[in-house]
Amino acid sequence: MMGGIKAQYDCVKALSETDFFADLKAIDVPVLIMHGLDDQICPFEASGAKSVKLVKHGTLKTYPGFPHGMPTTHADRINADLLEFVTASRVTDATAA
Repeated sequence: MMGGIKAQYDCVKALSETDFFADLKAIDVPVLIMHGLDDQICPFEASGAKSVKLVKHGTLKTYPGFPHGMPTTHADRINADLLEFVTASRVTDATAA
């Protein structure tokens, strides 16, 4: 709510008019896809569900009732899950080496 209107408009324009799904196919490291199931900006079926199918090493974590801004509204939960994923990925990388 504190950003400039031109920057906000350009952001929404770029996100709504650009297909980023092809980029996901090129990612070859572990990826955590986190998605709130009450996201009204990027509905799960059109983004999270599709994204996890395109990355090579994807893990999907959904959050019932969480909105688009879940990193802000539910920061404690999101940060804990991110830390768990990164820590687990580091352990997996160390044992694979």
